[in-house]
Amino acid sequence: MQRGGHGNVIRRSYWLADAIHLGGYLANITMKELLEAGVHFGHQTKRWNPKMKEYIFGERNGIYIIDLQKTLKMFKEASKFVQDLAADSKLVLFVGTKRQAQDAIAEEAGRCAMFYINQRWLGGLLTNWVTVQKSVKRLKELDDMATDGRYELLPKKEVVKLERERKHLQANLAGIKNLSRLPDALFVIDSNKEQIAVREARKLGIPVVAVVDTNCDPSEVDYVIPGNDDALRAIRLFASKIADSIVEGSQYATDKQSAELAAGVSAAAPEETAVAAAGAEAVPSGATNEDLSMEDVLGKGVRKQPEPEISDNDVPQVESR
Repeated sequence: MQRGGHGNVIRRSYWLADAIHLGGYLANITMKELLEAGVHFGHQTKRWNPKMKEYIFGERNGIYIIDLQKTLKMFKEASKFVQDLAADSKLVLFVGTKRQAQDAIAEEAGRCAMFYINQRWLGGLLTNWVTVQKSVKRLKELDDMATDGRYELLPKKEVVKLERERKHLQANLAGIKNLSRLPDALFVIDSNKEQIAVREARKLGIPVVAVVDTNCDPSEVDYVIPGNDDALRAIRLFASKIADSIVEGSQYATDKQSAELAAGVSAAAPEETAVAAAGAEAVPSGATNEDLSMEDVLGKGVRKQPEPEISDNDVPQVESR
C-alpha cells in the first residue's frame, strides 16, 4: 500500500467523506461546555414567549431553565446544515449587533472566512441588495483614495468630510465589503433583537440558524438553537462551534477537489478504498451527552413545568432584558 503521493490524498479524502457522512467530523459540543457557559439560563418567567414552552425544562428562582438535552440535539442539526453549506462552497452571514456579541461575531466569522454584521443591521440589506452594493462600492472607493495618495491632492476640509463618511460606512459595512452576492444562510444571535434581519431572510427564502432565548419566537427560525443569547460566554461558544463546522465543511470541499485532481492522474487502488472505509467505521459519532438527565445536572429546586397557563386570548409579553 502506498504511503505517499496521490494515493494518500485519495485515501484521506475517502475517509473524510465517510467520516462527515457518519457525523464524526461535526463540531462537538458537550453538556459541560453548555453549563459552564450558562446556556441553560433563560429570561424571567414574566418575560417569555409561549411558543418556547417545548424548549423549557423548568423554572428556578423566577428564571426559566432551558432544556440542554434539546439544545444539544438541535445544535447538531444546525451544525450539520452549516457544514453541508460550507462543503458546497455556500456563504453564511453572521449577524449579532448586541454589544456582548459584536467582538465574537467579527472574530469567528473572520476565522472561518465568512461575512458578518456586528454594528447595525441596515434595513433592506438583503431585500434592497442593489442599493446596499452601491454603498459598498463607495466604501471601496474611499478606501482606495485613502491609500493611493488622492487625499493629499484635496483640501483639508474635504479630506475630513470624506474620512468621516468612510468611517461611517466602515462601521456598518466592513463585514460584507467583499460579499458579492446574497448569502445562502444567516447565523443569528438573538432572533428577537435581529428581527428585521430574520424577516428579510424569510422573505427571500434564505435559511436562518439562530440562538433563541425564552423571549423569542422560534417559528421564525429554520434551525433553532435554544439557549442563553445574552451571556458573553454562551454567545462565544455557539459562534465558535458554528465557525468550526464551516471550517470543517470548507476543508472537506478542498480535500474533495484534491482527490478529484489526483484521481485524474492515478486511480485509487481497491485495497486503499477498503482500508479507508474500515478506518471510517472507527470514527466516533459525536458526543453522547444527550444521555445525561437534566435532573442530575441541575439538582433539586427546579420545577419541571412552566407555571403560567396561556389561553388563546392572552397576549404574551415579549421584551428584552
